[in-house]
Amino acid sequence: MFRSTLFRSLRTPLVRQPIAPAAISITKPSFVRFYAGFPALSRDLAKERIVELLEGYDKVDSAKEITEESAFVQDLGLDSLDVVEVVMEVEHEFNIQIPDHEADTLKTVGQTVDYILAQPDAC
Repeated sequence: MFRSTLFRSLRTPLVRQPIAPAAISITKPSFVRFYAGFPALSRDLAKERIVELLEGYDKVDSAKEITEESAFVQDLGLDSLDVVEVVMEVEHEFNIQIPDHEADTLKTVGQTVDYILAQPDAC
């Protein structure tokens, strides 16, 4: 008993040094992740990707040049089922969803490019 009292009296108290407020930097954790985005989709890039997609189809005549005015049925010789497949490939290529009632209005390459550029999440 005497020993513990003696040791307590001999022990030097710890004194904490105050930290200057300027040395403290408090940052809030960021719960937002920042990812690098895709480059902006230009008209030429969208048209080029659609033309490459169409050139991959066997039913499209390779001798014909595909322009923005090329109609899927009249100029490229696609039937209605082929047009549906093209629209599905465009959805997959640009990572968008095209509702059926809007897909029915896409008759040419230019209309398809315009529709894609109007979509904010097309990439």
